[in-house]
Amino acid sequence: QVQLVESGGGLVQAGGSLRLSCAASGGTFSAYGMGWFRQVPGKEREFVAVISSSAGSIYADSVKGRFTISRDNAKNTVFLQMNSLKPEDTAVYYCARKGLGLGGISNANVYDYWGQGTQVTVSS
Repeated sequence: QVQLVESGGGLVQAGGSLRLSCAASGGTFSAYGMGWFRQVPGKEREFVAVISSSAGSIYADSVKGRFTISRDNAKNTVFLQMNSLKPEDTAVYYCARKGLGLGGISNANVYDYWGQGTQVTVSS
């Protein structure tokens, strides 16, 4: 059974930085793409970034140039470095494992395992 555990969320002022971590257990971590999504109450889960098994990355336009996704296969961990944070980045952030099937990388339905989420709050 695959388990994903996020950490690193918190309260930060606008313009600040946070680094989220997602530790995976079970499965073969290095073989899968890993993604980050975020969600605010009343809205659908929103794609943030994804990193492939070969470490290629894709970002949502809203975070491009500010966020960086990376992975450490030796530690079964994926990271999301968030810089120049804005109040609109406030959300619960989730990491997820991308399934091996085909499908748009921004579609939450193609991800088969999810963490419990970590709250990020950016104050103005």
